[in-house]
Amino acid sequence: MKTKEEFDKEIKKLKEQLKKTKAERKKINEINRKLQDEVDSLWAMMDEMTKSDVENWTHLMDQLQKDTVVKALMVSKNKAEA
Repeated sequence: MKTKEEFDKEIKKLKEQLKKTKAERKKINEINRKLQDEVDSLWAMMDEMTKSDVENWTHLMDQLQKDTVVKALMVSKNKAEA
C-alpha cells in the first residue's frame, strides 16, 4: 500500500505534466491559428485568381466572337457583276 508521501509525489508529477501539457496545447493552438490564417489567405488568393481568369477568358471570347462576325460579314458568296 502506498503512503501519503508517495501519493503526494505522484499528484505533484501529474500536476507538472498537466501544466506542461497545457503550455504545449497553447503553443499548438497558436500554430493552428496561424496556419488557418494562411489557408484563408490562400483561398482568398485562389478566388481572386479564378475571378481574374474568368474575366480574361470572357474578354478573349468576346473578341473572338466579334472577329468571327466581322469575317463572316466580309465574305460574299455571290459573284459580283463587272
